Amino acid sequence: MTKILVRVAEIIQETEDICAIRLVREDGEPFGPYQAGAHIDVTGPTGLLRQYSLCSPPSDPSSLLIAVKHEPNSRGGSAALHRVAVGDRLKIGEPRNLLTLDGTADRHVLVAGGIGVTPLLSMAYELHRQAADFELHYVARSRDKAAFTDLLENRVEFRDRVHLHFGLPRTELPAVLADVAPVLTPASHVYTCGPQGFMDQVTSVFAQVVGEQHVHVEHFAATEVDTSQDKPFTVELDTGEVFEIPAGESILSVLTENGIEVFKSCEEGICGSCVSGVVAGTPDHRDNCLSTAEKAADDQIALCVSRALSGKLVIELY
Repeated sequence: MTKILVRVAEIIQETEDICAIRLVREDGEPFGPYQAGAHIDVTGPTGLLRQYSLCSPPSDPSSLLIAVKHEPNSRGGSAALHRVAVGDRLKIGEPRNLLTLDGTADRHVLVAGGIGVTPLLSMAYELHRQAADFELHYVARSRDKAAFTDLLENRVEFRDRVHLHFGLPRTELPAVLADVAPVLTPASHVYTCGPQGFMDQVTSVFAQVVGEQHVHVEHFAATEVDTSQDKPFTVELDTGEVFEIPAGESILSVLTENGIEVFKSCEEGICGSCVSGVVAGTPDHRDNCLSTAEKAADDQIALCVSRALSGKLVIELY
């Protein structure tokens, strides 16, 4: 996987626990184009690799902007990036998407919860550039806990498109969203990022109008799965190699133990790094990176968490 050496050009303290970090290429070259909603792998000063959404305009190749929330219970990645300084060097991967804009939509609604505003901010930039019909709803506990509020309130491209909801109780969120639903049609698309319960509420309200496949979500945390009934199964690679996957191990771990190189990162079914093709068999999807439509197609699988409903899977490594 390509690694790009970057330098920290600017650090902006958005809130007490969220900092925005602007990155430029160390070689002085511009970044390549990427799709709105993309994220990058960032290898921090301690060597930990984590994923962060890009929140800068995709049309601006001069720099990339990420926002990092310091999570007290994290595994150390966010704390390390909160200690970087201007001039420090980091390594990043090429941007890739789990959340993308649908070009056929007649209207776009972006619904962010907390730090989930980051991928939706880049989407708002792009939708404005396209002169598309969109609105952004941003829910946060309070103004001082919300990132990018000055930008969202004062930049001309966002001023009439953004609705800020501070201190909104979770129980009142469905009613607020229900006021938006009447302007939507089955051709509209909704994009949401935030805590799981928050996104569940967004999906519940809008899926009734636009359909579940037109509600796009991006997850930051893994979903707890009951593994007590897991059974062993067989995986065959398209090269002909065959591996037995025990009940207590993932496809990814078995392949790695046997010297098969598979790109991986979060190993929690969030980032999509290890997603591979399914040639035959039926996956048991347990990830938060594939869309509802992609899971229904059963032609891809996240090797780190998903298993098999059939006795055998034939897999094509990407």
